[in-house]
Amino acid sequence: MTTWTFWRATLERAVRTFAQVLAAVLGADAVDILTVDWPAALATAAGAALLAVLTAVATPGGPGATETPTPSRADPLAARRASRP
Repeated sequence: MTTWTFWRATLERAVRTFAQVLAAVLGADAVDILTVDWPAALATAAGAALLAVLTAVATPGGPGATETPTPSRADPLAARRASRP
């Protein structure tokens, strides 16, 4: 939990969760985008993202046993190094 890799993977998970929940709330509303209750939709997505962070912190070993952050574009060999045993 004290490593940059842990927090980077956790941040990525929280952002993905936020986007997925926001898309689900907007899709479930099935109305014009201008009539959406934006504060409620954003609050729901933010709450889900917070739960994703708390889950990662509470899970021994971090965010998923095999989950790692997306390799940086600046380091094209990072994915290859990460997949090595």
